[in-house]
Amino acid sequence: MRVQETAVLDPGLAWLLIAIFTALYVGLGVWFGRRDKELDQFVLAGRKVGLAVGTATAMATWVTSNTTMMAPQLAYQIGIWGMIGYAFGSVGLLLFAPLAKRIRTLMPYGYTSGDFVRLRYGNLGWRVFLAISVFYSFGWLVSLGMAGGVLIHALSGIPYWQGMTVILAACVSYTLIGGFRAVIGTDFIQSILILVGLVVLAWLVIGGVGFDEIHVSLELERPELLNLLMPAAIMFLFNNLLFGVGEIFHSNVWWTRAYSFRKGVGMWAYVLAGIFWLPIPIVAGFVALAAPSLGVNIPAADMVGPIVASELLGLTGAIIVLVMVFAALASSLDSLLAATAMLVVRDIYHRHFRPQSSAQHLRTATKVTILLLGVIAWLLCLPRITTLAELLHFTGAFVASTIWPIAAGLYWRRTNRLGATAAMVLGSAAGITAYFQIGFYVAALVGAAVSMVIVLVTTWLRPQDFDWEQLKEPPPDEH
Repeated sequence: MRVQETAVLDPGLAWLLIAIFTALYVGLGVWFGRRDKELDQFVLAGRKVGLAVGTATAMATWVTSNTTMMAPQLAYQIGIWGMIGYAFGSVGLLLFAPLAKRIRTLMPYGYTSGDFVRLRYGNLGWRVFLAISVFYSFGWLVSLGMAGGVLIHALSGIPYWQGMTVILAACVSYTLIGGFRAVIGTDFIQSILILVGLVVLAWLVIGGVGFDEIHVSLELERPELLNLLMPAAIMFLFNNLLFGVGEIFHSNVWWTRAYSFRKGVGMWAYVLAGIFWLPIPIVAGFVALAAPSLGVNIPAADMVGPIVASELLGLTGAIIVLVMVFAALASSLDSLLAATAMLVVRDIYHRHFRPQSSAQHLRTATKVTILLLGVIAWLLCLPRITTLAELLHFTGAFVASTIWPIAAGLYWRRTNRLGATAAMVLGSAAGITAYFQIGFYVAALVGAAVSMVIVLVTTWLRPQDFDWEQLKEPPPDEH
């Protein structure tokens, strides 16, 4: 069966839906960005984001298209623990909550996660961290673009590259026009679309098939998916937990939000976002477990969610999935574009090549970088060289190795600077080795474990003092 045979949406209808939401988001970008004339307003929304919008943007950003596409894929491949393990990604949001409060207190003028690492660990650790962060950002960008193309192709038969292109172009457009205020404004709307879509989809699946029929079909055809003692699934459970923590602790996507929230908002925004996010991968993954009872052929594991929804629910299901995943994709892609552009401009361009740049020049450079990131992501998405899960978890070893250097650096005055740098390098190396020698489901686990040991041992053997006041670096001249 070819992928096009699973399509239930007419290509014309799919293009119409995409055009409507693209126009909506670009229009909102123009509206939200109309007063953003200064750097702080464009990249951090003036550092005045409140609790309701803050919670929505954190939750919507973490509900990526990967969540709605990968949770079904993992449930289909490794069973119950696949979707529950993915839901453990909420632990990252919950653990980052106290960190967000401390970041806002220690660095009232900060812009990026790179600012913290540079001031806390020096230039060597900063450059190692930048390499990890930029590499991860491109991996996430590519996985988001791929997910958009796969989704539209599975639902409507529109060629993969065309769907991927139009979604990337839409997100780049309104992020470029409206800046961070457009990102968080559209996130609020997207979070509502995602939650409503998932509730409706789960209700229709339960009503259309039922728990009993799904359970009986799994026992007969795929009993391993119900095995709670499957070794690979259990390892994935803890691996994904650490992967999610590493993603959030190090990524500038989450640090920019910590800087942008009003004082006192950051911790509660992340706590609420983690609670609201927790059931989403479970609901999305549950849809895939209906595949055996429906007897549908799944040509690729990362298409199982859209194919099952469209098979079971027809046109209604296809429209719901398209709207929901388009919202999830946009809510993450715009945030990643804005945060990565700021990291590249602030930590690479400004710090290495143009240290005397004015705030207005950096604002212009950020816009140019957003556009360039979109073009590069498009080029990397074209070949579609791997599945979503493999691509994203390849970066797991790198990001998990940053958990302990970030957490220890924020709370321990005596963390060894060279040890933190070594932890990132050796943790990444050990995790990548495990990825190739064992499997993607242990890369983050091994990387985090090696990094933890190095940070603890080096800090115990050779503690170094640090003055927290060094983190309060003044902002660039707004004039």
